[in-house]
Amino acid sequence: MNEEINPWKTISVKTVYENNWIEVVHKEVLNPSGNPGVYGQVNFKNVAIGVIPLDDDGNTWLVGQYRFPLEEYSWEIPEGGCPIGEENLEAAIRELKEETGLIADKYTLVSKIHTSNSVCREVAYIYLAEGLHQSESEPEETEQLQIKKVHFSEAVQLVLDNKITDSMSVAGIMKVARLKGY
Repeated sequence: MNEEINPWKTISVKTVYENNWIEVVHKEVLNPSGNPGVYGQVNFKNVAIGVIPLDDDGNTWLVGQYRFPLEEYSWEIPEGGCPIGEENLEAAIRELKEETGLIADKYTLVSKIHTSNSVCREVAYIYLAEGLHQSESEPEETEQLQIKKVHFSEAVQLVLDNKITDSMSVAGIMKVARLKGY
C-alpha cells in the first residue's frame, strides 16, 4: 500500500453549516473498498495554539474554564486560535499573555498534533515558554478563567489521573515531561 495515494474518492462536497470559527462539510464518497458512502468533516478556520509556561523552579500554569461542548469544567494549558495569516509564534505569545499575564523570553515549538483526525483536519502547535515574567492577563469576553500555578510534576500526574483530558494539554504536557525529564 502506497502511503502517498488517497484510497478515498470524493464524489461531491457541500457545506451544510458555517460560522466564524468552523464549517461543516458533507461529502459523498467512494470508500477505499469502492463502495459509496458519506463523510462529515469539520473544518476549523484557525490553527490551534497551546503554550506550556515553565519557570526556573519547575512550575507551570494551568487554565480552568467551563467548556460548553463538553458541558463540564476543564483544566488545560493556555491555548487558543491563530487566525489564518497570523504567525503561530505571535499567537502563542498573545495567548499566554491574554490568559495568564505571563511574558516569556524564550519559546520553543515542542509538538504538532492533529486534534481529532477522524472528523477534522485541525492542526495544533504547542510551544514551551521559558524565562517568564508576570504581567496582567487580558482574557476575552467569552472566557471566565481560573489560573492555577502548579509544579510541572503535578500537571503530569493530573494527566495520568485523567483530570486533564484536553488533547493539546495531554500531548504537550507529556512531550515536555519527556523533554525535561519529569
